[in-house]
Amino acid sequence: MSDDLAPTYTEKGKAFERDMSYIPDRILAGERSQDPHDATYGGRDDVQVWPVEPGRYRLVAAPACPWANRSLIVRELLGLTDVISVGKPGPTHDKRSWTFDRDPGGRDPVLGMERLQEAYLNRFPDYPKGITVPAMVDVETREVVTNDFPWITHDLYFEWRDHHRPGAPDLWPDDVRDEMETVMKRVFTEVNNGVYRCGFAGSQQAYDDAYDRLFTALDWLEERLADRRYLMGPTVTEADVRLFTTLVRFDPVYHGHFKCNRNKLSEMPNLWGYARDLFQTPGFGETVDFEQIKAHYYVVHTDINPSGIIPKGPDLADWHAPHGRENL
Repeated sequence: MSDDLAPTYTEKGKAFERDMSYIPDRILAGERSQDPHDATYGGRDDVQVWPVEPGRYRLVAAPACPWANRSLIVRELLGLTDVISVGKPGPTHDKRSWTFDRDPGGRDPVLGMERLQEAYLNRFPDYPKGITVPAMVDVETREVVTNDFPWITHDLYFEWRDHHRPGAPDLWPDDVRDEMETVMKRVFTEVNNGVYRCGFAGSQQAYDDAYDRLFTALDWLEERLADRRYLMGPTVTEADVRLFTTLVRFDPVYHGHFKCNRNKLSEMPNLWGYARDLFQTPGFGETVDFEQIKAHYYVVHTDINPSGIIPKGPDLADWHAPHGRENL
C-alpha cells in the first residue's frame, strides 16, 4: 500500500470523533416505517424510500468490520439468507475502498465490481465521504442504497418481517423497548465506539479519558450480566448483537492494538461467559472470521501498526468451551 493511499485514523492532539452521517435512505415495507416507535422518520426530504423486494438487494458486509458483522448476524438470525444476498469484501483496503479481492477474479460475483466504491460512485459521482460497510446495494442498477448501519439492522427486523423464518427471534421486544434503547445508546457510545476512541486517540489525555470511560462501561456490563443471561433478560435482542461484535474482537485486537489493556475479556467472568454463549448460538459464531478480523486491524491501520505484522495469538479455542449460562 503506497503512502498516498494509506488511510489515517489518528489526528495529533485530538480525541477521535466518529462521523455518523450516512446515506439516510430506508428500505421499507410501505410508505412509512413499520416500527411504531420510529419517530425519527418524518418524511425528511433527504430520505428516499426503497421497496422491500426479495432478491433486489445485495448486502455488502466485510466480516472483518464490527459494524458490518452486525448485519451479517441479523440476516442469519432472521432467516433472510435466501431473500437478501451477501457480498463479502476482503479484510484489507486502502483509503479508496473495500475490495472484493478474495472473490474469484477479484470481483463480486453478483455486482461484478472490484471495489465497493463503484456502487457509491454509480449513484453519487462526486461522493465525498468514506466508503463504508455494511452497504445495501441495488443489484440491477449497481447503486448503493444506504450505508446507515444502525438502520440497516433495524429495518431488516421491522420491514422484512413477511420474509423472516418461522420462529425468528424478537430482536426488538416492545415490553423492554425504552430500556433497550438506553442500553444500546450506552453500549454504542462507551463500548462499540469507546474502543476506537482509545485506539485512535491523538493525545495522551484523549486516550486516558477514553480508557476510563470504556472500562467504566465494561464494569457496568459485567455487573448487569451477573443475574441475567442476555442484556435485556432471557432472550437475545438487537442489544446483544450490537455488543457482541465488539466483545468478539476485544482480546484478538482491541486489548493490544487499541491499548484497551486493563484486562482481557477472558478475565471478566460474566462478559466472557456471555460472549461465548452468543458465539455458540446459531447466527453468531459462523459470521466471525478471526483471521480476517486481525488482518484488517493490524494491516490497514498503518499509523498505529506501521510494521503491518499480524500477531499469532491469542488462542481462540476457548470460544467453544462451555459457558454455563443456561440457567440464568
